[in-house]
Amino acid sequence: MEQTHKRRVHYSGKYPKKFEERYKEQQPEKYADTVEHVIGKGSTPAGMHISIMVNEILEVLQIKPGERGLDATLGYGGHTQAMLARLEGKGHLIGLDVDPIESVKTEERLRNQGYGEEILTIIRTNFANIDQVAKEHGKIDFLLADLGVSSMQIDNPERGFSYKVDGPLDLRLNPQKGISAAERLKELNLTEMQGMLIENSDEPYAEQIAKTIMKWRKSGKSIERTTDLKKAIEEALAFLPESERKETVKKSCARTFQALRIDVNQEMEVLYDFVNKLPEVLNSGARVAILTFHSGEDRLVKKAFKDGKKAGIYAEVAEDVTRPTPEECNRNPRARSTKLRWAIKA
Repeated sequence: MEQTHKRRVHYSGKYPKKFEERYKEQQPEKYADTVEHVIGKGSTPAGMHISIMVNEILEVLQIKPGERGLDATLGYGGHTQAMLARLEGKGHLIGLDVDPIESVKTEERLRNQGYGEEILTIIRTNFANIDQVAKEHGKIDFLLADLGVSSMQIDNPERGFSYKVDGPLDLRLNPQKGISAAERLKELNLTEMQGMLIENSDEPYAEQIAKTIMKWRKSGKSIERTTDLKKAIEEALAFLPESERKETVKKSCARTFQALRIDVNQEMEVLYDFVNKLPEVLNSGARVAILTFHSGEDRLVKKAFKDGKKAGIYAEVAEDVTRPTPEECNRNPRARSTKLRWAIKA
């Protein structure tokens, strides 16, 4: 059967809204001016991720040529690239990522930049499995874990990470495993749903949102798409004064999607496993940097580091969080909620 040639969607207007129309932003090597212009406006180009707090992380990790490092959350590979540059072609870096879609693109990008197997190993696994990785590849001298979701995942409507665009309500970091957020909402009872919203995102309207979702379920209305969930949240908050409703709905949508994503991917359980296994994979004097993006994550990391120092596992830990500069937040608004904590193995 003869295939008909399908024309690429025209790059309509200055700032196209649809993901598939923003192809220039997804080709930084070809359309550098467009990408820089988008970043200059305080936006993240489609399909791209701007790495957060790179200089602060490098200062913590103090990478020396010849060392072995681990990027526990490879993502777009920006942090990986910065760490590889510090190795100066000597030593080795391992990158982990559970996302089978984006990790392939990132690997191709890094290989094209000249980082071969001799200096960079990429493993498609969850960072909760760092004990197995260390068993096979040896202990680590420096380690970074960026717990944020990559912009590439957020921007792609097919992944269902954002309430701003219509798409299937999926939210899985690895869409080949587990169940989608839409399926998960069918499983939870009222108490569980309310608890999830409070624990995973401190949602102040958890009760109203959970009750509305249950009401939709009982009446046979399905929540299969991102826009369905947004409509349910809008209905739940319809009692608010009109002057404050729009902004509150926006914030509650962001928190609800976050809470669901954490639940679907079991992110708190994964992080708990990771921080518990962390000391056994580190060489003496190894440096660790962890970026967190909500209070639950930060509390868990803070406690693990504090307890580790008390037990003599860590020689030094961050007493306070480091935050991105106002300049970085202006350039990259997605950096605003970031907190950096660090530790040094005894």
